[in-house]
Amino acid sequence: MASLCRRPFAIASVFKQAPKASHITYRSFQTATTKQAISFTSSIKPATTPLQTFARARQDVFKRALQQGGSKRGYQQTAAPPNPLAQGNLTQRLVYGGAIFGGTLLAINLIFNRETREDGGMPPFEREYLNSTFAHTGLGLGIIAVAARALHTSGWSYRLMSANPWLVLGIGLVGSIGTMMGCHATPPENYMLKYGLWVGFNLTQAALLSPMLFFSPAILARAGLYTIGMMGSIAFVGATAKQEKYLYLGGPLLAGVAIVALSGLAPLVLPVTATRTLMMTENLWLYGGLAVFGGFTLYDVQKILAHARMAEQGRFRRDTVNESISLELDFINIFVRMVQILAMQQGRRK
Repeated sequence: MASLCRRPFAIASVFKQAPKASHITYRSFQTATTKQAISFTSSIKPATTPLQTFARARQDVFKRALQQGGSKRGYQQTAAPPNPLAQGNLTQRLVYGGAIFGGTLLAINLIFNRETREDGGMPPFEREYLNSTFAHTGLGLGIIAVAARALHTSGWSYRLMSANPWLVLGIGLVGSIGTMMGCHATPPENYMLKYGLWVGFNLTQAALLSPMLFFSPAILARAGLYTIGMMGSIAFVGATAKQEKYLYLGGPLLAGVAIVALSGLAPLVLPVTATRTLMMTENLWLYGGLAVFGGFTLYDVQKILAHARMAEQGRFRRDTVNESISLELDFINIFVRMVQILAMQQGRRK
């Protein structure tokens, strides 16, 4: 939930990074008496009067802010560096994407999955349990996406962004944790109440994640594809690895997520003047969070398979709805960080 209270700071940083008319540019038009001075100022921004210079600089502020928010894509002035995935026809893009995904899958498999199952593959009951969990995970993420879009178009995102961050954090934690704990405590036999709490959990996530739609649709699409590729590769490793090979990661990952959560709360308590500290906590929250929740994906897949074996033996209650919540949280946390990393990279190129 630390990621949800940071949306106001992410949007506000867009306006901080926008260029401002410099004092040198303004004075160059007042004191230009030689051709050298005129050529120097014209190379910075083609203008003839100080008023036009100031007007253009002010327009740049709104243009870059709209570019970051995805509201006006037509305002882009500087072309981004060439991206092989953005060039060529659809076939070439699919080939590039497939090569990247396949290379990532092969690399992760070679690094983390050197010892595979020795019994000839996954048993049928484990495969069915895992497939059911993935189906609920996909359905839950679809509910979040549709509900977030509907809330954003209704103006909910604007009201949420203008609210107090501490209030948003408090209500978000109560709603998310309350519905999640209620869903976990409800037995699968009471499916009406259980699915109602599960849908309530997804709607709570959608309400808190709706401000993400302020970002460009291209950034959101790329972040979604990267997240699917990352989680798919890691889930494949966890599903094909030896039984209970990565269950030991539970303790270290809990410690890591606590550190990441505290770094996410740093902007709420640290002064704005602590620039270096805020930059360090930002990198820890972004890149450290990717590593931690990537590890949680590996751990959760192996935990699901362990629960499947226990359920087959009658020592654990079969409940794929509860299992899907863990994977949904992994996806959301990775996706949010992917979006912010891509937005930062796009801002640096402009």
